[in-house]
Amino acid sequence: MEKTTEISDSRRLANSILKGLIDKKGIDIIELDLRKVESAVCEYFVICSGGSDRQVNALANAVKDIVIEEESEKPWHIEGMDNCSWVLLDYANVVVHIFQEETREFYKLEELWADATVRSIETIDE
Repeated sequence: MEKTTEISDSRRLANSILKGLIDKKGIDIIELDLRKVESAVCEYFVICSGGSDRQVNALANAVKDIVIEEESEKPWHIEGMDNCSWVLLDYANVVVHIFQEETREFYKLEELWADATVRSIETIDE
């Protein structure tokens, strides 16, 4: 009998989100795996920075576009698109936070989930 490994819906969704962020040159992309964290609000947080409000906007739109294309999913909730200092895209089991660099440094969101498994996503510089 062959052993098969099925990728969860949340994992596929997170992978699509990461593709969008990498494609638009997101800065310092990390993924927090919250599945083993008691009382976590979702399974994954994906956190990324952009160098300007325009890049934050482009990153958020890239994520929305690729997730619609690959997973046929729309965000359950979106916040922050008005000023693009901190955009939140809530896909229920995966929540995406896209910050301007100085806003991310101020809130240090990734430090709030010390029990999470952190994965730094390497991007390719062209």
